[in-house]
Amino acid sequence: MKLPTFLIVGVQKAGTTSIYNYLQEHPQVYMSSVKETNFLERDWEQLLAENSSLKNRIATFDDYCQLFAGVKDEIAIGEASPNYIFHYESSADRIQKYTPDAQLIVVLRNPVERAYSDYLMHLRDAISGQVKSLGEQIEHSSHKSFILRKGFYYTPLKYYIDFFGQEKIKVFLYDDLCSNAQEFMAEMYEYIGVDKNFVANVNKKTQQAKIPKNQSINNLLQSKNPVRNLVANALKTVMPLDARQKLRSRLINFNSQNKNQVPLSPEERQKLIELYREDILKLQDLIDKDLSSWLSN
Repeated sequence: MKLPTFLIVGVQKAGTTSIYNYLQEHPQVYMSSVKETNFLERDWEQLLAENSSLKNRIATFDDYCQLFAGVKDEIAIGEASPNYIFHYESSADRIQKYTPDAQLIVVLRNPVERAYSDYLMHLRDAISGQVKSLGEQIEHSSHKSFILRKGFYYTPLKYYIDFFGQEKIKVFLYDDLCSNAQEFMAEMYEYIGVDKNFVANVNKKTQQAKIPKNQSINNLLQSKNPVRNLVANALKTVMPLDARQKLRSRLINFNSQNKNQVPLSPEERQKLIELYREDILKLQDLIDKDLSSWLSN
């Protein structure tokens, strides 16, 4: 039975999809057939018994093992589930139980930029219905907002270090991925024990941020609702599934614009900096890296 020798445990919106793809390209690396397995996040099997809506989850250890059934002679085996660091207590316990020898990788992004990117994703994918602006979330619900809470890195990272030991955790910075992706990946390849001289196609970018021009139209196209169901049922009689999916994608693209059209305002940026300031200062001491750029406008 083959199981991961390394795990990318965080964080969301820090290039983990691109990194997953670059790792997949390496001939000495096997990545799980599903990118975000989330199996080690919590006891899905128990939760499934309580809530049948979770039935599509990778819930059992057998399910998880099947994701690595195709391993042949690869040196490193991995998966990337950025939520592991957000649910750090339950995830740490399950990592220790199922993959105790795995090396852990954390990719950290400026929490201000991470929050903005996460916010745009919620807008684009119509997650949680009407999404409050970042300014409103800071003012009224910063302790409840998942978007904002995921940017506090110090406590979960320190928990992992205390739980597993510093020698089992490697911290990378998203800024370094952006400035020199080849060097970034070479360092990661070396850490997981494969040929660091392999050159991945880092020119291929994933998940380029797009946001809707009209949020009401986007909600109709992205979320389940009576209008969408009515149109879909009508089109079933005249159009095959593949054609319907292409039509929907075209409509979504037509209603999309580059994220630069809705930049983060200076006021919101400053509020986010102040929200994360103390955490950033503690974090840079913990990982012994200069993060002062995260505190500037």
